[in-house]
Amino acid sequence: MEIGDWAVLLTAATAAGWVDAVVGGGGLIILPTLFVVAPGIAPQTALGTNKLAAVAGTSAAVATFARKVPMRWRVLVPAAVIAAVAAAVGAAAVSLIDRELFVPIVMVVLVGVAVFVTMRPSIGVTLATHPPTRRKAVLTVALAAGLIGFYDGLLGPGTGTFLIITFATLLGTEFVRAAAMAKVINCGSNLGALVFFGATGHILWALGAAMAAANVLGAVVGSRMAVRKGAEFVRVVLLVVVIAMVIRLGWQQFG
Repeated sequence: MEIGDWAVLLTAATAAGWVDAVVGGGGLIILPTLFVVAPGIAPQTALGTNKLAAVAGTSAAVATFARKVPMRWRVLVPAAVIAAVAAAVGAAAVSLIDRELFVPIVMVVLVGVAVFVTMRPSIGVTLATHPPTRRKAVLTVALAAGLIGFYDGLLGPGTGTFLIITFATLLGTEFVRAAAMAKVINCGSNLGALVFFGATGHILWALGAAMAAANVLGAVVGSRMAVRKGAEFVRVVLLVVVIAMVIRLGWQQFG
């Protein structure tokens, strides 16, 4: 690749880190860019290289959020482990499942998310008046980690977004804290998929390392902005990203 190609990819990785830290969906920036710059790249290699950048970015976002947002580590760390295992299984299943079947389903779910967040402006902006029991919180986080972690390894777009919506809706968590929780679990799912892709030789390490550095920069800036600007800012970005994901997936599927 030429210098211009590297510049495009590093810019995309920085933007993806910012978006991913705030509401998730950074993969929809990096992956299409990889396919445009390197049209001959294998899908598994693109996914694996993206995961190398994503692991670095989500780790940086977790460290940044943890300084400002209370974290229930006893719940989140085991959930991250569940997500890692589930994502590795999902990555292994990539070649066995018709991925085209999932794109329309994901689009429908994302449209539902956009409508729901629009119609329920209080979701994620204010804390629940009746917080869930510890048992419900643990079960919700564990199930989300397993199911969405598997999805992350299998397909990926919007993993962080789905986690944020799950926590805001089922646990009554406001968006900033939901984003912080999502990053811990997303870090686990990214790591699980990365291990699988690395073990099967589907990572461009030099490119991935450079993109990781750029992704970290975007993630740190994004997570700091989320904490500083609050839940309403995250809500607006969430809606914009969800709509963009629907358009991007629609173009990919039907364009």
